[in-house]
Amino acid sequence: MTSEDTSLQQLKDSILAQVRDYAAKRHASCLPGSDARKPAFRPGIDTVPYAGRVFDANEVEAAVASCLDFWLTLGTEGERLREALQQFLGVKHTVLVNSGSSANLVALTALTSHKLPADRRLRPGDEVITVAAGFPTTASPILQNGCVPVFIDADPATGNARVDQLEKAVSPRTKAVMMAHTLGNPFDLGAVLSFCRRHNLWLVEDNCDALGCTYSMPVGKARELGLDRLLRLAEKSEGPDCLPRIENGVLTAYTGSFGDLSTQSFYPPHHLTMGEGGAVNVVGDMKLKIIVESIRDWGRDCWCGSGMDDTCHKRFRWKLGDLPEGYDHKYIYSHLGYNLKPLDVQAAIGYRQMEKLPAFIEARKKNWEYLRRGLDCCGDALEFALPTHALSWSADNGFVWDDTGDRTACSWFGFMITLKPGATFTRTELALCLDDARIGNRMLFGGNLVKQPAFVQLLRDAKPGDEPFRTPVPLDGADAIMERSIFIGTYPGLSAEMMNYMIATIAGFVEERRRL
Repeated sequence: MTSEDTSLQQLKDSILAQVRDYAAKRHASCLPGSDARKPAFRPGIDTVPYAGRVFDANEVEAAVASCLDFWLTLGTEGERLREALQQFLGVKHTVLVNSGSSANLVALTALTSHKLPADRRLRPGDEVITVAAGFPTTASPILQNGCVPVFIDADPATGNARVDQLEKAVSPRTKAVMMAHTLGNPFDLGAVLSFCRRHNLWLVEDNCDALGCTYSMPVGKARELGLDRLLRLAEKSEGPDCLPRIENGVLTAYTGSFGDLSTQSFYPPHHLTMGEGGAVNVVGDMKLKIIVESIRDWGRDCWCGSGMDDTCHKRFRWKLGDLPEGYDHKYIYSHLGYNLKPLDVQAAIGYRQMEKLPAFIEARKKNWEYLRRGLDCCGDALEFALPTHALSWSADNGFVWDDTGDRTACSWFGFMITLKPGATFTRTELALCLDDARIGNRMLFGGNLVKQPAFVQLLRDAKPGDEPFRTPVPLDGADAIMERSIFIGTYPGLSAEMMNYMIATIAGFVEERRRL
């Protein structure tokens, strides 16, 4: 290292030391709820967000350090984050993108590639089964690729798809299933995987709300479903905290590692944040890696990373399409793609967030449990979400499970509340009460999506005989969620004082309405 290099490094170290000092003073309110340095909560004055960024000086320092180096486009920090997420989930490969919505678009578009077997490739008019209640960008990529979304209903108890309706939704044109693990509650992967295997369908897991959720099933069932890759990884597991794992004849793995592709979002409310950002996970078949990267990167055929050339060692020796032989491989395009990469500075933040992810997951679980116990007194008027495969919950015994042998462990994105049919108040009245108390709350995103203006307009614009989407079953559950459900936060920034305030506000509102 030259004297100039040493001088520059000392200057950088000095800058970053000041950055850490500034961040510690400026962003103390963004610390985890359990951190003693977090400012005391002031009920009625401070907002209780439904979600938000949880970080400390490490993320701020990483972002500034990356900016000082000024590489900007995806580089070494991106590779670190990519590898960390890939290893955490136990998938074959992870591709970083600029948002969760972009991740869904890239994942679904990848299944339209001409590089896939002709009988499995999605083409215009082919159908993709999804669930009616949720976020629109789970369904919109289906339409954006000229395919037809087929909506099945949602169960208000879990927020997830009614898997008993899958067979009613399938048709000769069905090619894939794409649905989300709602609010950090895994959908019934056992049933969905079984359905996909029977009908030779792709499965795309929208894991944007569910990073850190786990799904468990008996080993015999996992073998029947063809989960050999997960079983092999589990056999190599090095400890009880490593996933996937096999324990007492049961396979447990993270959601996002069961389907063909899965997606993540790193928007601030999510389990970790890059400000904006997301990922597509190639679960097992590495042929999908090249396609996913091509769709993300302008549709190009070249797989070289940013700033790299000729990793194929035949850059000027390809003959593709009607291009002249030897045309530069960096400018050959096999797909109609996009540019959906994040920046390296975002990845620098995300990598430091990954270090906190296990603690974040545990905090979300504990916060859900805290709220559930505190609001048990409201059970005559309110119903509370249950994990998939759970039949009930009690303060003394916890969850009672069904007899499928499958279990879920939720890394909750939110605490969903549904008004019982006989409640003496409306969901809007409860939302207004929470708003007045400065408690963040949200609907379950788009509610029944087919009633959103964009989908109503699709029907109006359709030519006679055309069907822009199908609803083969009544969507009563999605309607119930749209009309009677709301969710509040479980994110790691919540302190016990904040949650006590949330509980007291909701319980007080319910008690007041009981007396009317």
